[in-house]
Amino acid sequence: MELKGSQTEKNLLIAFAGESQARNRYTYYAGEAKKAGYEYIAAIFLETAENEKEHAKVFFKHLGEGTAEIVAGYPFHLGDTLSNLEAAVAGEHYEWTTLYQNFGDVAAQEGFPEIAASFREIAKVEHFHESRYQALAAHVKHGTLFKRDEPITWHCRNCGYLVHGKEAPESCPSCKHPQAYYEALAENYR
Repeated sequence: MELKGSQTEKNLLIAFAGESQARNRYTYYAGEAKKAGYEYIAAIFLETAENEKEHAKVFFKHLGEGTAEIVAGYPFHLGDTLSNLEAAVAGEHYEWTTLYQNFGDVAAQEGFPEIAASFREIAKVEHFHESRYQALAAHVKHGTLFKRDEPITWHCRNCGYLVHGKEAPESCPSCKHPQAYYEALAENYR
């Protein structure tokens, strides 16, 4: 089957537009998080926005050249950091559990195994995005983004200063940046 005019072509266009819009939404959400004093969450939104850009690029490359019209619905929401995280959770959940699974099935049925694989592999990343946003939303909701029950190592995202305790300092002893610049140290390089 030829891609031009297929349902898979339409699905690629829908996915490309959706990922492109998600990138912008997450960039806007990052600005709101930064204004609210959540530098770490802003950084996660920006990192995820870059991931979405790359997903859009994968779908765009599969399309080749041409013009086509699509009709699709896309979410829009801009609120406080918690509601933005919750909106992101809902969007990512839909993408990995429904949208990309269905698009992958259609691509496979229409004889496009490489495109089917792209939808399925990107769905795995969207699952990770959902999980991360859920965890961040829980921290915001419960006031534990900068405070934990057990001592941990906190890392200043500005200067790299490390401090061990149940709570990130109000300001960094080294560079004097506010608590907003602290994150739980992730030692994922080991």
